[in-house]
Amino acid sequence: MQLRRAVTSSFLGSVIEYYDFLLYSTASAVVFADVFFSDLSPVAATLASFSTFATGYLARPLGGVVFGHFGDRIGRKRMLVLTMSVMGVASFLIGVLPTYDQAGSLAPVALVVLRIVQGVAVGGEWGGAVLISAEHASRRRGLWASFTNAGAPFGMAASTVALSGTATAVGEDAFLSWGWRIPFLFSLVLLAIGLFVRLRVAETPVFAEAEERVEAAPRRSFPLWDVIRNHPRALLLSIGVGLSAFVVQGTLTTYLISYAVQDGFERQTVLNGLAVSSTLAVAGIVGWSALSDRLGRRPVVIAGALLVAAYSFALFPLVDTGSTVLLVLSLVVGQSLLHPLMYGPLAALYTELFTTRSRYTGASLGYQMAGLGAGFAPLIFTEVQADAGDHATLIISSIIAAFCLVTVVCVAVLGETSGNDLATLSADDPTGPFLPAPAAPAAPPAQQGRPRP
Repeated sequence: MQLRRAVTSSFLGSVIEYYDFLLYSTASAVVFADVFFSDLSPVAATLASFSTFATGYLARPLGGVVFGHFGDRIGRKRMLVLTMSVMGVASFLIGVLPTYDQAGSLAPVALVVLRIVQGVAVGGEWGGAVLISAEHASRRRGLWASFTNAGAPFGMAASTVALSGTATAVGEDAFLSWGWRIPFLFSLVLLAIGLFVRLRVAETPVFAEAEERVEAAPRRSFPLWDVIRNHPRALLLSIGVGLSAFVVQGTLTTYLISYAVQDGFERQTVLNGLAVSSTLAVAGIVGWSALSDRLGRRPVVIAGALLVAAYSFALFPLVDTGSTVLLVLSLVVGQSLLHPLMYGPLAALYTELFTTRSRYTGASLGYQMAGLGAGFAPLIFTEVQADAGDHATLIISSIIAAFCLVTVVCVAVLGETSGNDLATLSADDPTGPFLPAPAAPAAPPAQQGRPRP
């Protein structure tokens, strides 16, 4: 019962958090340049809009450290309630901001501040949501933990449908004037639903057991210091493992949207394609993550990175054909089929790298540092497009492929993680060191040993 509640809470919470966070990304590609940066040229306005988008990703590691610290000290559940509340309020406030024409430079400044708050909230949300599922699961950890990651594209689909549906209902002029606010204001409704579900979930048994075992023992270090001192290799490699997945995510869900609109596609057509691919990505993430329970995290992530590296050179030629069918196909293949291969298993993989008393901090920090790739990819690629002319898309594809190869190397060096025991308290846990040992990744976690290096 608690596992089902935990997974439901993680998925629904992730959907709501990423609805809010990624609603901003879609709006930055299709609305904010006109609303908050109307005094700039089209290219400069797009760059400015993507820059505010990137600030949210810059704030995510801070959120991971702050909420991770307290999540490792006082529990996962309390932090999840707090992060969801902060995100919902910040998104609502974006919906009531004045435009540049109404408030001048104060409007984009307030937008940046609220985007930073969003980043801090989502930075703390992911780690706790993953741990609520992973630490409740006695087996099939990859599958259950993946529902947190699956919530991200579903939240993207929901936010895209909200924006496109509003645009269709009120018309283009009204949408740019006031209609874009409606999806942001709806965040308060989603917040109420999410809190109702999340408050019914119990603390994870792994954390509760850890608290009982160390109740009388003083805590000798902060969780962040424990990660830096005892797991520096795991932290650095985890950043490299996830970096390409986020670069591709930022490319497909933000940069490609702006690129396609500039290439002549109707905004509504592009948003519809994004909604379809985001919805289908949920099945891809859950399916490939379940496969990683059988084959291990390493082969699934490596296969995804290599396939995406090759696919990146076909992505822009497909869009440049001007065909709506090929545009949607490019999004579906990229976001729904290939990207989930290297993104889905990350939820379980990150939790398997760190020990109980620093897992929230370590997993959050590694994941959110890698997440900077999604924040900066649209900004960097827009600059490349402006400077490189006809060769821009080839350069962009080469950059994506290079990041994918970094992931392949980092995963190979890191080794298989699916056999790691989540019950280990810390690096100096008297129950045994957090060290690798040969074990089949398909075995239930309770029977597994440590992974092979």
